[in-house]
Amino acid sequence: MLIQINRSDKFREECGLMAVWNHKEAANIAYLGLYAQQHRGQEGAGVVALNRQANSKFSIHKGRGLVSDVFEEFDFNLLPGDTAIGHVRYSTAGGNVMSNVQPFFAEISVGRMALAHNGNLINADELRAELIADGSIFSSTSDTEVVIHLIARNPAHQPLVENVIGALKRVKGAYSFVMLFQDRILAVRDPAGLRPLCLGRLGDSYIVASETCAFDLLDAEYVRDIEAGELVEISGDNKITSYFPFARQKESPCIFEYVYFARPDSSVFGRNVYEIRKRLGTELARESPVKNADVVVPVPDSGTAAALGFAQETKLPLELGLIRNHYVGRTFIEPKQTIRDFGAKVKLNPNPGALKGKVIVVVDDSIVRGTTSRKLVAMLRKAGAKEIHMRISAPPTTDPCYYGIDTPKKEELIASHKSVDGIAEFIGVDSLAYLSVEGLYRAVNAKNGTMCDACFTGNYPIGTPQMQGKKQAPLF
Repeated sequence: MLIQINRSDKFREECGLMAVWNHKEAANIAYLGLYAQQHRGQEGAGVVALNRQANSKFSIHKGRGLVSDVFEEFDFNLLPGDTAIGHVRYSTAGGNVMSNVQPFFAEISVGRMALAHNGNLINADELRAELIADGSIFSSTSDTEVVIHLIARNPAHQPLVENVIGALKRVKGAYSFVMLFQDRILAVRDPAGLRPLCLGRLGDSYIVASETCAFDLLDAEYVRDIEAGELVEISGDNKITSYFPFARQKESPCIFEYVYFARPDSSVFGRNVYEIRKRLGTELARESPVKNADVVVPVPDSGTAAALGFAQETKLPLELGLIRNHYVGRTFIEPKQTIRDFGAKVKLNPNPGALKGKVIVVVDDSIVRGTTSRKLVAMLRKAGAKEIHMRISAPPTTDPCYYGIDTPKKEELIASHKSVDGIAEFIGVDSLAYLSVEGLYRAVNAKNGTMCDACFTGNYPIGTPQMQGKKQAPLF
């Protein structure tokens, strides 16, 4: 019997960015970097290339679906040039429609430009209403398009960087941007540094990416993180200029990048993700051990590193009690009544040989609505587990994210209205324990409150959309 992890019952991927300057195969390099960051967005992908040697001609290719689908049998000669930016997307703002797939391209007062964004702007609706009232015409429902309109409305005669800075000073929220103009690339992080962005080098070329795993695939050198509130300009013959134009504020990088989002082989915000996830498991084992447990069972793949840390700390064996089918495509033919609940049983299969008659500790990264965990527990019992003790390598998820993570509404989050014992009863485990907020910060080696932990505490470092006024209904 198989079970599929329903993405709507887990945190959904945010977006991934790429930018390449001064490489003869820029578009292909951008594509490979997106491929490495596929985990950050699976609804759409795109690359915009610039041929600086041919009248600054822009070319674009994008589509809905995975990177491999969008670029299947694609001829990269159709994206000529030595400069490119790229994007993989999950729809944290706007629907999953083609008009929202990035990068966006526009011809405006400052010339032609392309833009890609990771994050969410919490005042986008307020700005959008203002721009529409003043005559702007939008072609998407994405908050990212607001920034293009703001840039377009600034005076064309002023320096381009000042134009962009003026536009960004009007937006509030979490953002990392890569922007491609006819003579430069701009890469920028919001003043709170909520979303990651880093700079790398490949020979004589510069690369910008959301995660360092993109550099690893390309055999590129990691140079440094782009700092919170920093705008990096890459121009000319690899000229790097750094600006810090925004008012300083408390840095609040997203702590959930470590819990779930980032690839474990990446370094994010200057820390190795895999090592932190192992320490999450170590702290969890210290806080909530299980007496008389026989084995530790990870929920693959996001719970694996924490389960390893838990097992090492408790000196229990780690067993693959759940086997993941890595070859499940995005779609499949579902029998109508032949197999009960077929659509929910595709991705994970219990391994009775590792479970039968044993007291097991199941380690996962989160429980959102609880429905997936409930199905998972029922399957483990059917496979013969004697007792099931679930351990979560993060605190209870009690509040939604407004900064680039597509989480359910607060009332849909089971931890917002049930106690830990109530959740344990709902999902059917013998015991349930979460990592404490203090344990989370110990694992990250940071002081409490120095990162954005709003999904666990309800403390939003830069506010919420509700504070910006009533949201408008989507246009389509």
